[in-house]
Amino acid sequence: MKKCFSTLAMIVPSACNAAEPGDIAETVLMPGDPLRAKYVADTYLKGATCFNSVRNMLGFTGEYKGKRVSVMGSGMGIPSMGLYAYELYAFFGVKSVIRIGTAGGIAPDVKLRDVVIAVSASTNSGFADQYEFPGTLAPTADFELVEKAVQAARERGVPARAGSVFTSDQFYNARAGVNEACRKMGLLAVEMETAGLYLTAMAAGRKALSLLTISDHVFTGEGLSASDRQDSFRDMMEIALAIA
Repeated sequence: MKKCFSTLAMIVPSACNAAEPGDIAETVLMPGDPLRAKYVADTYLKGATCFNSVRNMLGFTGEYKGKRVSVMGSGMGIPSMGLYAYELYAFFGVKSVIRIGTAGGIAPDVKLRDVVIAVSASTNSGFADQYEFPGTLAPTADFELVEKAVQAARERGVPARAGSVFTSDQFYNARAGVNEACRKMGLLAVEMETAGLYLTAMAAGRKALSLLTISDHVFTGEGLSASDRQDSFRDMMEIALAIA
C-alpha cells in the first residue's frame, strides 16, 4: 500500500478548514450536519469557540468535564467525510475521530432509537482504490474506542448493538435487492460515511469510530419525528463524549 501521509502534509494550508495550529483538540466528534455540531458545542462544551466556518462546515472546540474536545461537521457521503477526516489527521494533529450520525436500520432486531456501534463497514464505494492494497481492505474501527463505547452504553442503559454496517455511495440506489443482501449478510444498518472514515484513519495510523442512531428502518418504514430524533441523539452524543 502506497504511503498516504507525509511529514510535508503538516505544513500544507487547508482550503476547507480555517483553523490555526492548536485550535483543534486531539479528539473530534463529527456529525454529518454542521448545525448538529453547533448543537453539541452549545449544549455540552464549556467555553466553546468556533474554529471553522468555511463553506459553513462549522467546527468548535471547548471542554467537556475538564477535557478538551472538538466537534465539526463532515458533510454527506464518503468524499466529504474523507476530505475533512484526512485534513484533521494530516494537518491538525487529530488522533481520534468519532462519527455521530444517523442510519437506517436493516437487521430485524434493530429498533428506532437504538445506537449502533460500527465495528466495521462494508461498502460499494471505490474509495479504497487509492491505497493500491493487494486485496480487499476491510474498513474497521479502532478496538479500544469500540470497547469504551460498549461500556459507556451499558453504564447509561442505552440500547446499543455492535456490529457491521453498510456504507453506501447512493442515497437513492437504482439497483434492486441491495438492502436484502445486506440483511442476509447480517449487517445492522445503512449509512453513507463510515467506511470512508475508517479507511482514512487506517491509512493515517490514527483512531476512528462511528456511532449511529437508528432514525428510520428500511424494511418497516418506521421513522422518527424531528423532535424524537433530537431526544434520541442525546444518547449517542453522550456516549461519544464519555469516550472522548
